[in-house]
Amino acid sequence: MNIALVAHDKKKAEMMQLVIAYESVFKQHTLFGTGTTGKRIMEETNLQVHRFMSGPLGGDQQIGAKIAENEMDLVIFLRDPLTAQPHEQDVMALMRLCDVH
Repeated sequence: MNIALVAHDKKKAEMMQLVIAYESVFKQHTLFGTGTTGKRIMEETNLQVHRFMSGPLGGDQQIGAKIAENEMDLVIFLRDPLTAQPHEQDVMALMRLCDVH
């Protein structure tokens, strides 16, 4: 399965806890992530992550393209709805693609 892992800054610690807790499950799949999230996962685990750009630089849109092309099976997105995001429109587009596909 192709799995995308995305976490806003205030949720990255929670993403690391999730990935570490389920590392044995995640290692059986192909992982994708936005820039910093993917980097931290690789630094804190033995997992390999195909890294896209940082979310504000287009990483959310790159993952969205994979969803639209039916090349992504699962998206785990830990978002922070209480903090304004400079790329909020990209976040909303990614969520819309997840809902549609």
